[in-house]
Amino acid sequence: MPERTSPTNDALSASVDRTDGRPVYVIGGGPGGLAAAAALREQGVRAVVLEKSERVGASWRRHYDRLHLHTIRRWSALPGLAMPRRFGRWVSRDDMVRYLEKYADHHELEVVTGVEVSRIDRTADGTGWQLSATGGRVLTGRAVVVATGFNHTPRVPAWPGREEFGGELVHASEYRSPAPYAGRDVLVVGIGNTGAEIAVDLVEGGASRVRIAVRTTPHIVRRSTAGWPAQATAVLVRRLPVRLVDRAGRLLSRVAVPDLSAQGLPRPDTGLYSRVKEGAIPVQDVGLIDAVKSGSVVPVAAVESFDGDAVVLADGSRITPDAVIAATGYERSLEGLVGHLGVLDARGRPSVHGARTPDGAPGLHFTGFTNPISGMLREIALDARRIAGRLGRG
Repeated sequence: MPERTSPTNDALSASVDRTDGRPVYVIGGGPGGLAAAAALREQGVRAVVLEKSERVGASWRRHYDRLHLHTIRRWSALPGLAMPRRFGRWVSRDDMVRYLEKYADHHELEVVTGVEVSRIDRTADGTGWQLSATGGRVLTGRAVVVATGFNHTPRVPAWPGREEFGGELVHASEYRSPAPYAGRDVLVVGIGNTGAEIAVDLVEGGASRVRIAVRTTPHIVRRSTAGWPAQATAVLVRRLPVRLVDRAGRLLSRVAVPDLSAQGLPRPDTGLYSRVKEGAIPVQDVGLIDAVKSGSVVPVAAVESFDGDAVVLADGSRITPDAVIAATGYERSLEGLVGHLGVLDARGRPSVHGARTPDGAPGLHFTGFTNPISGMLREIALDARRIAGRLGRG
């Protein structure tokens, strides 16, 4: 992407190949990167944020129009700047973007846009890190914070026959609003938070028929109950034994969530917190329960393949939607950046995060690659303080 001319780009050029007074480079201008940079600045550590897009918060700008945070405003703010009360309890996508822009200005962060880092290596003398970036740049820093995002690269399964499908097939990352789908038959694949919310959005936007393909029945929780947010419960129980939380979650679900078995969405057969430990976050209800109960959103079996205009489901049935929206998740895509350093686990995620650094990689930090039940933005804020505390002592 083209580099935007700005004073911070001049600062970046001046930092190339410096062997003393080297900055900490933060890769990614989303919430994780900005929070880490602000916390480092507070510690008196120079941090330079490298963002491949033209503006901060690029991934947030691409989210669908109706998106609101599922975490409350107070626990979604980053270090050093509260979110305005006018944003309401559940912050919208547009307000989140405004907040990130204000955050970078408020903390006077050094943000360099239009620069993409392709590889990170140890310096030859082992005292820092060398970054290979856009335009042949070679940048040298004392430490690196990788904050390229949990939702980095859209993932669409390699379904047999996918390329020959006669209808429209898009990833959820391309979905903005229901307007293009009014009067159409749509299949949403995946019943995580994104798939569930898009399905409801399609119904409210006038789609003629909405089905949602389910491979594993999710746990569904109310976003708040009698004013008490689900996030507050998650924060309280996060350190408790898994079996205890599973048992409590099962009881709460039976009270708060109706049995939707007759509509094709039975209760999960494994515990809520057990699923969280496996990486599956509960679906927060923003209308899915009512939509399924009324038949406006119809759960169907998982997608197995495509056959011309038809979608073949796991139960052997065939349907012919006009459009398929794949809410099938994202890849972290860290292999090219740091895969050669032996710092990723079997799933391609950082082996450690926050203040901890991988074995043999001192000064290399990761943030924003976990999705805890207590809220990703809250975890990012905690990570930022920890990373800054660690590097501030260095």
